[in-house]
Amino acid sequence: MANLSTKIKMYCDANGVSEVDFTTDVRLVDHSDGTGVHIEHWGLSIPQPTDEQLASYETAADTEEANAQVRSTRRLAYGDIGEQLDEIYKDIDSWKARIKSIKDANPKG
Repeated sequence: MANLSTKIKMYCDANGVSEVDFTTDVRLVDHSDGTGVHIEHWGLSIPQPTDEQLASYETAADTEEANAQVRSTRRLAYGDIGEQLDEIYKDIDSWKARIKSIKDANPKG
């Protein structure tokens, strides 16, 4: 199940708002009564989404969160850009093979 914040970002992006600050624009609260995370404050210029509107982003948000994890894993595996440039200078084919193996081991959804 996707995070509410991811679904909110996707809703906002689809409605012309590209940046959401979750400390000022939108605040979420996780009630201890077991009902989960809810919107506590909505300070954006677009209407607050309904639960149904947010639910419509579930699949896309799941994919985005999975792909974000893949990007993070790849970024760590790629290593420092300076070291990559040195590797490219010394043996570009070896660098290409290493990058391909990282991508193959961490496919996007």
